[in-house]
Amino acid sequence: MRIAIIGAGLAGLTAAYEIHKLNKDAEVEVFEAADRIGGKLYTVPFASGPTDMGAEAYLAFRQDATDFFTELGLGEHLNAPSGLPSLLYAGGALHPMPAGTAMGIPGSSEGLEGLISKETLARIDAEADAEPIEWGEGDVSLGGLVRERYGDDVVDRVVSALQGGVYSASSDDLGIRATLPELARTLDAMKAEGEKLTLSGAVRRILDQRAARNAARAEKVPGYKPQVFAAFTGGYAELYEALAEQSGAAIHIDAFISGVSRAKGGYQLKGADGVFDKVLFATPAPTTAMLLKDILPAAVAPLKTIKLASSVVVGMKFDSGEGLPNNSGILVAIDEPGVHAKAFTFSSKKWPHLGARGGALVRASFGRFGDDAITRADEDDLVDYALDDLQAITGFDGRAAGLSEIYVQRWFGGLPVYGPQHLAAVSEIRSLLSDAQSVDVAGAWVDGVGVPAIIADARKAAARL
Repeated sequence: MRIAIIGAGLAGLTAAYEIHKLNKDAEVEVFEAADRIGGKLYTVPFASGPTDMGAEAYLAFRQDATDFFTELGLGEHLNAPSGLPSLLYAGGALHPMPAGTAMGIPGSSEGLEGLISKETLARIDAEADAEPIEWGEGDVSLGGLVRERYGDDVVDRVVSALQGGVYSASSDDLGIRATLPELARTLDAMKAEGEKLTLSGAVRRILDQRAARNAARAEKVPGYKPQVFAAFTGGYAELYEALAEQSGAAIHIDAFISGVSRAKGGYQLKGADGVFDKVLFATPAPTTAMLLKDILPAAVAPLKTIKLASSVVVGMKFDSGEGLPNNSGILVAIDEPGVHAKAFTFSSKKWPHLGARGGALVRASFGRFGDDAITRADEDDLVDYALDDLQAITGFDGRAAGLSEIYVQRWFGGLPVYGPQHLAAVSEIRSLLSDAQSVDVAGAWVDGVGVPAIIADARKAAARL
């Protein structure tokens, strides 16, 4: 069996590895248009050590991902964070990150004093007495619901700041079922039980259930403390290089595939030799639409509804970190005037293995869906924005601290926007693919943007093929 995989990002490489594990006789070829593997995972060689300019961590409570990394021989390369808290910059001041929320959505006003208006504080606490939420089987805007129940400043100062770090989009552009399935399941359950549907009630139920799960685990494992994130010692290059080496696949870089057509006995790739029995499209949704147009034209329309958000990461290594807040990072409210950056990660504070290198490593992030101008700014301007914003927000003068290394990474169309229609589009595409049998899809747009979700989905696609 000859299988083609288009795209050598995390999804494509994971699928190649999984196919080889399931069928050692399968002949797998991976075609990557860029000049490197890894896709949106990218580790660059700073003089101080390998440094990620894409994702830098994964959700460590996803045991399936940790088990997968251990299977690859990388278990001992995983590092826990320092546990230092993050901050939120809003209203021209730094605030502790609100605790007791579901992805920034509060269940009460506690801990939000000084961050949002007194009127909004009162509105949150009175929300339980408001008319119930109208909740159906379809998806709705996350920001829209929170604005309706709590008000604008909760969305602009808290919820969108957190969502922007994950999806490079404001919560107004995101669907609840697509991005916060835990909240959607809770509202579904409350509706089925005949309970009044309120946002505060749903969030409190989520928080109570989390507390109960953690307490149960603590009883089994004394001293148990949930670990949210983990990172690789040598960056994500350790993962994508291990996948490539262990996949048994022939991997072609600088190999642009311009189309796929049916041929006698299988499929012909424009840009590759021979005929393939099966094809996996591990490419962004717009690229997948272009590649599928000749063999599955009905999938083009739903694929084109999936939009992409662009972003920029500016990595900076300072000779000294003196004066940098003792926190893991800062999220910036989307209504904050005069600030270009949406977030700062103090990587050397967040990760002890990076802090051991000396100096300070800081990543500045820019760009949200609908704001491509900042991602196209000149490199010198982006660095100045990063340094100026960092000083204005924290008082840390990066220029005086000695800026020894800089790397600017632009991610054009780096993340799919999981809008209210996203799940319906993916469901339609999956239905069309199930009839095709010998073609499949994988990637961040299919079943989640996080590393564990992409791996899990790619392994399932490999098994189907």
